Amino acid sequence: MKPLAHFSNSSAGLGLRRELLPELLADKPAIIDFFEVAPENWLPYGGKLAKDFRQLTERYAFFCHGLSLNIGGPDPLDLDFLQQLKHFLDQHQILRYSEHLSYCAADGHLYDLMPIPFTEEAVHYVAARIKQVQQILERPLIIENVSYYAAPAQQLSELEFLLAVLTEADCPLLLDVNNIYVNSINHGYDAGAFLAAMPSERIAYYHIAGHYQQAADLLIDTHGAAIPDPVWQLLRLSYQQHGVKPTLYERDFNIPPLADLCQELSQIKQLQQVASPRPAAV
Repeated sequence: MKPLAHFSNSSAGLGLRRELLPELLADKPAIIDFFEVAPENWLPYGGKLAKDFRQLTERYAFFCHGLSLNIGGPDPLDLDFLQQLKHFLDQHQILRYSEHLSYCAADGHLYDLMPIPFTEEAVHYVAARIKQVQQILERPLIIENVSYYAAPAQQLSELEFLLAVLTEADCPLLLDVNNIYVNSINHGYDAGAFLAAMPSERIAYYHIAGHYQQAADLLIDTHGAAIPDPVWQLLRLSYQQHGVKPTLYERDFNIPPLADLCQELSQIKQLQQVASPRPAAV
């Protein structure tokens, strides 16, 4: 069984990439408290890859962050996929499962995360689908605030839409700090005010990542760079306002050596240590 007795809110995690498997199996750095994976990247595989993955999930804490649930899309929910997903989450004792507040398919996969229209109708539609997923999976579906670059048919603000979905679905929140910062630059709002409006009691964990600056007023959420100072500052503020919670560093390409990734995790730990302590453990 996994040694989870001491897994607490003051923890730092890393997105697991396949190229890191050999090094992690040989000697996992102690700074990594948990891993996160997209289940879609592991469900199809067997053989040695599945065996190596199982070795890690049997020993360490794991979260899952999905890519293809299509929670806001027009297509019916994929019930076969949800059953496969439930088996995967149960098999590997996944602690938390999250997905993007977006959609990725409409009469076929779009291979991107598309923005859901910020409308009252969409709030009701998405909330009902979240409840359906939670019933099938028999666990909470944690919803992530996403980066977006256009807001078609907008009636509500991003903040109003997010809060309305969380309330009607009665679901937890994965608070992506980098996405708040990216959206605040791209859409001209106050990142601190957005952060302050988040419901502390719903935040299950945090994401933090780097991005690409294409222009002074256009940031691209790439997960392909080191975390910049404004995002670190926003994470510090998150801990102060909403409490220390597990925090996952996303790095999806331009992957540096594992030692460099661990330096970013060390900085997360430092911020957690100086923040006001709040009790609670997984």
